[in-house]
Amino acid sequence: MPDQPTSCQLYAIVEAAPGAPERLSAALEAAEVAAVLIVPAAGEQLQAPTCRPLVELAKKANVPTLLLADAQLARALGADGVHLGTLKDLQVAYRSAREVLGAGSVVGADAGISRHAAMLLAEAGADYVGFGAPAHLKDREKARARRAELVSWWAEIFQVPCVAFDVDTPAEAGILAARGADFVAVTLPSGLSPAATQDRVRDIAAAIRASQTLS
Repeated sequence: MPDQPTSCQLYAIVEAAPGAPERLSAALEAAEVAAVLIVPAAGEQLQAPTCRPLVELAKKANVPTLLLADAQLARALGADGVHLGTLKDLQVAYRSAREVLGAGSVVGADAGISRHAAMLLAEAGADYVGFGAPAHLKDREKARARRAELVSWWAEIFQVPCVAFDVDTPAEAGILAARGADFVAVTLPSGLSPAATQDRVRDIAAAIRASQTLS
């Protein structure tokens, strides 16, 4: 991932499930993608056979690829790094991942809606921090507002890039890009057809571009 992108970019999240290579190919064709995060399908764990084709696809497109939390598998597959979710002790998880992958790999983490966690991660050397509004939260609107506030605060003060997660609509993507997010995450869930994937990626990319033009 670029150290300091000049404008907001797409960060694609793809579930390692049947049809994932087709969805990822469709996304990579639809718009410029800056990074790919491979996550397990619901109730599953990441496995080499399902992750390998996705890593290879991204490599062919010269797009950095991250795996969710599994540093050992990332190293075995030649992925570019890992993304750490909102774990109980992100600092410990960060240090462990960095020991496995080394200084040359990407280790990023989702700080949720915590300023403190984000600052600790940045101080530890994380390559990026993420702010989100997970679907399981009871008050999503409050979480979305908090996420936007955190993105603005981070963009004004810190040099470490930030990723906006849990983005449901192009309108959200545009708002977060305008607030200063370096990357906006677009999720490509299992069951989404390649055509629908392309539409979703194009719509979010267009919203990001529009927000950059207006700002």
